[in-house]
Order: sequence, then structure tokens, then C-alpha cells
Amino acid sequence: MKAPVPNYELYGEKSRERPDFWLHCETIHARSSLYRWEIGLHRHERFFQILYIAGGSGDALFEKTVEQISSPAVITVPPGIGHGFRFSPDVDGFVFTVLASHLPISPGRSSRPGAWMAAPRLTPLGGSEDGRLATECEAGLSHRTVLLDAYLTTALVLTGRLAEGGDDEGAESENERRMERFDALLRQHYLTHRPAAFYARALGLSPTHFSRIVRAATGRSLHEVIAGKLVEEAKRQLLFTRGSVQQIGFRLGFGDPAYFSRFFLRRTGMTPRAWRTAERERLGA
Repeated sequence: MKAPVPNYELYGEKSRERPDFWLHCETIHARSSLYRWEIGLHRHERFFQILYIAGGSGDALFEKTVEQISSPAVITVPPGIGHGFRFSPDVDGFVFTVLASHLPISPGRSSRPGAWMAAPRLTPLGGSEDGRLATECEAGLSHRTVLLDAYLTTALVLTGRLAEGGDDEGAESENERRMERFDALLRQHYLTHRPAAFYARALGLSPTHFSRIVRAATGRSLHEVIAGKLVEEAKRQLLFTRGSVQQIGFRLGFGDPAYFSRFFLRRTGMTPRAWRTAERERLGA
């Protein structure tokens, strides 16, 4: 009888009922050296993994397929896929383990990036690729979480383009560029609570047309994506800062603390104070 493929959050560690992180980063050397450079076949039921191979070589096993690793390269593995690795002792790089529900692009969604992310990939890189993602991870500072998150999104999109042999001029590619520009605009302006029409106008589109593009790419409405960015930052500040709920609301552009609480409650089912208490208890903080 065939043995089941073990499920981990992080290789070799017992999975919890609820994960206690949404993004974990470590050097490939740190974990693989514990197992003599060989990571056995396993899967991550709830996590998407990105490996940035800066140096060294090896083999990647995806289910029953073996691919040779030559640096530099990026390896992406969606949730639930059995995979393993054999690295040379001089391997250099990082592995990012990301809660799949946190990804701005869902693997398997009906868009080109989503379809590309639905299968494991090994993508060779040229020598001039930007190393910003690895640099931010190496810094290891909690206040850079949002910046790292933005780089993570960019890295996935760019890796997908490299894997497909570059960009094309089709309508789908144009919509992807629009989504990238929207993501940059949203990171720049979300604290000022700009309406959906502002982002559509900045991209030269009608709100209705742009809303269709956003829903096709994310499965959510434009308003939900904008609100989601505020909720995401609210959660980060509630969990990782000591500011009061009122102070955090002011930082996020809410002049009325009661309105901030109603906004958060409507989108999470909990008040900010209750969410903070529950999360800190869950994490043992």
C-alpha cells in the first residue's frame, strides 16, 4: 500500500489546526542542511511556496516529475502538490511559505496568473533579475511586512511572465498591466480612502469596465478589494503594534473611531478589539 504524502506547514514540523503565520521566510540552507540537503516528498495543504535559488544546484521533484535546478531560478509550488528537493551543499537562496488565502492572486482562478500558479513551476532567471524580495526578507523587520507583501505580488507576476517567454500585446496582458498599476496606486492611496472611480479614472477606464477587470482577476468587486487593503493593514497594526483601536483607526484615515469599528466588524465579523484579543490569545502573545 502506497504511503500517504505527509502534510506540513514547514517541512519536518507538525501542522497545527490553525496556522500561526501567514508568511514565513528562511534561507534554503538553514532547513535543507538539517536533512543532508534532501527534502523528502511532502505537501502544504494551505500554503503556497516560492523558492528563490540564488546559487548552487540540485533537483526538484513535482509528484513524479524530476526537474534539474540551475541557479538563478524561481520555483513555485501551489497548495496540495507533492514536492521535494535535493540540493547541493553550496545552495544559496530563500524559501517563502505563504498562506494561500492571503495571496492577491488565487492559484487556479480564471485568469492567466491564476492558471499559471495552479501547477508547480521551475523558472530559470537571467543574471540581472531584481533581488529586492530576497533583500526585504533578509532584513527581517516586522514593519516591512506590507513592503514584502507588495514585492511578493510583483515577483509572482514577473516570474509568470518570464516562464511564458515574455509579455504579449493581447487584451489579457493589457488587463494584467492595468492590475499591476492598480496595485501600485492602491498601496499609494489606500489611506486616503479614494473611491473606486478615482482608480478607474487614473487608469483611463470607466468604473464599470474596470470593475469587470478587477472581478475577473480577483473574484472580488473593486470596492471589496479597496476595503480589503484597509482591513489587511488594520489587522497587521492590531497584531503587531501597541496602538489603541482609536489610534489605529486614525492612522488608517478614519476620523470616527465608531465608524472604524463598524467598518472592521462588517468585513470580519468581529470588532477590532475582539479580533486583536482573539488573535493574540491564539498566538500565545
